Amino acid sequence: MTRFLGRTFALAVTLALTQVATSRAADTIRLAVQKTGTFSWELATIRASGLDKEADLSLEVTELASPEAGKIALRAGNADIMLSDWLWVSRERALGAKLTFYPYSSALGAVMVPAASPIKSLADLRGRKLAVGGGPIDKSWLLLQARMKQDGIDLKSEATIAYGAPPLIAAKTLDGEMDASLNFWNFCAQLEAKGFRRLAGIEDILPNLGAKGAVSAVGYVFDESWAASHRDAVARFIAMTRKAKQLLVTSDAAWEKIAPLTGTTDATMLKTYRDRYRDGIPRRSITDEEADARVLYRVLAETGGRDLVGPAAELDPGTFYHAVPGD
Repeated sequence: MTRFLGRTFALAVTLALTQVATSRAADTIRLAVQKTGTFSWELATIRASGLDKEADLSLEVTELASPEAGKIALRAGNADIMLSDWLWVSRERALGAKLTFYPYSSALGAVMVPAASPIKSLADLRGRKLAVGGGPIDKSWLLLQARMKQDGIDLKSEATIAYGAPPLIAAKTLDGEMDASLNFWNFCAQLEAKGFRRLAGIEDILPNLGAKGAVSAVGYVFDESWAASHRDAVARFIAMTRKAKQLLVTSDAAWEKIAPLTGTTDATMLKTYRDRYRDGIPRRSITDEEADARVLYRVLAETGGRDLVGPAAELDPGTFYHAVPGD
């Protein structure tokens, strides 16, 4: 009887521990992911390496056609996390939605020109045709304008500006229809792999605008109240994504696994994607990131006005998420 009771107790303890493990493994995070975005690269690395299981997380991924669709899903409560920028998060907070932001990437666009172009400096863009991926209030475009105004150059009026969707701008640049282009980092990587020259990366001009280091323009965005009630799951999610990024920094084999997601079989382009992605991995403290974002927010607010930032002249204090140990 004693042995029976002992075995029964041991079984009960085992079942209890199994239930706890199952409960943790059942922590589900719903992700809204742009189908063609780089977040899908990270998620593929996570799954291929079993990092989601290691973190006791179940990731439910909804693939969407655009960042705007992700914003809708998040605000409607159909997703827990998506990628966006701190500018949008701060604007939403000013309008009453308590979203918060954790850095994902500091990779930014660049001004690209053909290898043999006579354009040697940003000042040489005067009088040229400049294509801008996005629209008139694209953040990189506004930052570039602010930097040039420091030198007394108003690019908006002193160059011929053509706006368009990033893929279209990349195509027109390749076709030679434009003298230069300012586009998202992955499209710049495509041009770079095809022999185009980086005239200036947006990250190169940030120190002139007051930033002290690389600033993560894009991050994981989630609701403040959801994060408060899932604090441990959020911490495990962020730790998991850090491990995935570290794999993508150190392992070329990890890149071979996600190569089909990049949309290219060209070895040169894949290497350029890899190098630029690695350059954009955040390596600074949240405090430093937030301090620089606050500085750049003021620059953007002055250049883009209410159409860009809404009613708030300053970055909302709760924009950056600070609840991760070690940050």
